[in-house]
Amino acid sequence: MIHQPFRAGLLANAIRFGLIGLMGTSPLALAEAAQARADIRTYEIAAGSLNTVLSRFAGAAGAAISFDSAQLRGRQSAGLHGQYSAEQGFAAILSGTGLQAVRQGNGSYVLLERSGADVLELGATSVTGTSLKGLATTEGTGSYTTGVTSTATKMNLSIRETPQSISVVTRQRMDDQNLTSITKTLEQTPGVTISRDAAERFNIYSRGQQISKYQYDGLTTHLQNATQNLTQTYTDMSIYDRIEVVRGATGLMTGAGVPSGVVNMVRKKPTKEFQATLSGSVGRWDDYRGQVDVSGPLIESGKLRARFVGAKQDNDTFTDHYNQKRDTLYGVTEADITNKTTVRFGIDHSKYENNGQTGVPVFYSNGEQTNLPHSATAGSKYINSQFQTTNYFFNLDQALENNWKLSIAGNYMDVEREERNLAAMTANRGNSANKETGKFRAERIASIINPLNQKSAAINLQGPFSLLGREHQAIIGYEFSRYKSDYKSLGYAEGIMSLSNPNQLTNETTYALDNDEDVFDDYHIIQKGYYTALRLNPTDRFHVILGARTSDYKFDQIISIPASSYHGTSSYKKSGQVTPYAGMIYDLTSQQSVYISYTDIFTPNNVIDINGKVIDPQVGANYEAGWKGEFYDGRLNANIAAYQIKRDNATEIAGYNQGIAYSRAIDGMETKGIDVEIAGEVLPDWNISASYSHSRSEDGDGVRKEVEHPTDTVKLWNTYLFSGDLEGLTIGGGARWQSKMSTLPITVSNVYYKATQDDFVVFDAMARYKFNRNLSATLNVNNLFDKKYYTALGSLAYAYYGAPRNITVGARYDF
Repeated sequence: MIHQPFRAGLLANAIRFGLIGLMGTSPLALAEAAQARADIRTYEIAAGSLNTVLSRFAGAAGAAISFDSAQLRGRQSAGLHGQYSAEQGFAAILSGTGLQAVRQGNGSYVLLERSGADVLELGATSVTGTSLKGLATTEGTGSYTTGVTSTATKMNLSIRETPQSISVVTRQRMDDQNLTSITKTLEQTPGVTISRDAAERFNIYSRGQQISKYQYDGLTTHLQNATQNLTQTYTDMSIYDRIEVVRGATGLMTGAGVPSGVVNMVRKKPTKEFQATLSGSVGRWDDYRGQVDVSGPLIESGKLRARFVGAKQDNDTFTDHYNQKRDTLYGVTEADITNKTTVRFGIDHSKYENNGQTGVPVFYSNGEQTNLPHSATAGSKYINSQFQTTNYFFNLDQALENNWKLSIAGNYMDVEREERNLAAMTANRGNSANKETGKFRAERIASIINPLNQKSAAINLQGPFSLLGREHQAIIGYEFSRYKSDYKSLGYAEGIMSLSNPNQLTNETTYALDNDEDVFDDYHIIQKGYYTALRLNPTDRFHVILGARTSDYKFDQIISIPASSYHGTSSYKKSGQVTPYAGMIYDLTSQQSVYISYTDIFTPNNVIDINGKVIDPQVGANYEAGWKGEFYDGRLNANIAAYQIKRDNATEIAGYNQGIAYSRAIDGMETKGIDVEIAGEVLPDWNISASYSHSRSEDGDGVRKEVEHPTDTVKLWNTYLFSGDLEGLTIGGGARWQSKMSTLPITVSNVYYKATQDDFVVFDAMARYKFNRNLSATLNVNNLFDKKYYTALGSLAYAYYGAPRNITVGARYDF
């Protein structure tokens, strides 16, 4: 039992650090009062089966309820209309059924039968699991899936109701596997592969192309690889409830999008009841991490609530002289202004810093592929890189009449990137190390300053409407985004470095301009668009989603590299680009559906050809068909999908002109693939995430492209929670297998270079023991059998090792 002064002080300190001042009332008293006086909301839930009505109400009220589906079989409900608290709503829906929703100590509800004396019959039913239908939040569910997603269509639909491939990494999954960063999380996500351009530049790929759209709570931000400021890929997972990945073209929701997909990072939200968590871990290579998470009401009614999250990690790595530091702070306040109006304001701030550099030469100068130790590096230990990212965001949700809702959101991202004392192997294609001396061509930059900011805003209106005696859904919205990046560097030099001493350049040729910028490279991108979509229900089993977006796009770049005597500008502008979307779903049963979908592709290229001209936009189409299943009240989702992507003006690097990379356009690019996935609870207390993905891209002549990514991947992870004599013990394990990958072959000075990574499998395991309701400890073992492999083959110059076997031990205390 936690004493009140300690509990109150914990919340007060959290609010003092990141939120708003405490108003002089004990947080424990506020939490208890909030439980007694749950806020009242307005509900408009149509009549239907009791199972459906109960699940929809639980999702809308944010209340988890456990029940046996057999209890509700064949029962109907008149729905719910009017203002109710959670308890009042359950009581109204269940009136006359002989059932009642009983509140548990953790705030959830259990559905039980009444006896003739109106007392609980605890043995009358067995609880088989918590229904996830209508519930988007994954925190606290213990699940590996979610009940609702809106990333693909902005409509609150289940995964089964959405005619595209969607994968979700839940809070429980992140905690089980110790997935503390976005790259670790996406590495475990079905259909996603990771490559690198340089040590700190991750490229996330799906379906043959890089993912360049990252959303925060559904609001789109852009990632521009050429700027080298890829701040979204350094994100810490401490502040997120779940990560949703939509694979395939998402032009309807993201405007000028790519056929790869979009990553939606959904933040944790304040809770109506007090909760707090303190956790820490220690791992191999002096990996230390600590985290605090405090949430609860700020006033007696619970209509004003807040949350604070802080995390800090400091670690060395398996690479010599290469270490990392991460600091994350998150504060958010949410208020119910009225029974129909909710607003949310928040700030998240993160700092990522690394010293040294990872990555090794992939070739010797005779064309032979290297096999260097894990600890080797081609970068100086004096390199220091820092990224500081701050997001300021707000959301407003306004409930309207007839169950319509207005949503307004905005996000301002401010990024400061600085890099000092850069000295490393030049990453250009064709660079290699001398096998006898270990020497290679290198570059030095005294400093890089690369500020970036993004503004994003969105408004949408959605709700149901009646047509021909049936209920349908509609949404209409507008989105705006502006991306601005300025890159400046000082003190550029070229020379020679050695694997035995990668800290000193010799035979330098230095380019300096009397403290003026040696190089500058500025990007300015503006996107805006209107969209609308309809979900029509012609019959009980047949559903159609139709949508279209009209987008305006403007791109400008100014670049200057005095060392190469290069100065140039490039720009592109497009107005009124229409992106259509269509999908059809047919319900085979109440749990299984088949679907087909079509999306146009329009992706402006931000790369130039050999003449310095921006390559025309990529255009094409995305086709997908599949089967989806939703079982055990939404706690298990499964899908099989086949897709085909056709596009012209796809690009690949063709060479270098005066030190500037130029690309060529590829027409007739075609990507075909299959995604198979199952995620959730296959049996009580047995969670699983398993997937197989196949993706192959070829040009119009049938030549395979994207060879640096595997065509096939299998990802498996599962956990089991014991009961009986082993109650409190959870064990888990999994494996990641991928097929062969290679670099693009190239011939330099009559030497042929091509590197390969054969197919490989990596095994991971975990165990957790929960000593009591508050305290638990977790052991994670990654790369259990110490497999040596390249996790990525970046540019031709570099390769990147996966981590050797490592162990992390962590503890968590829930208040």
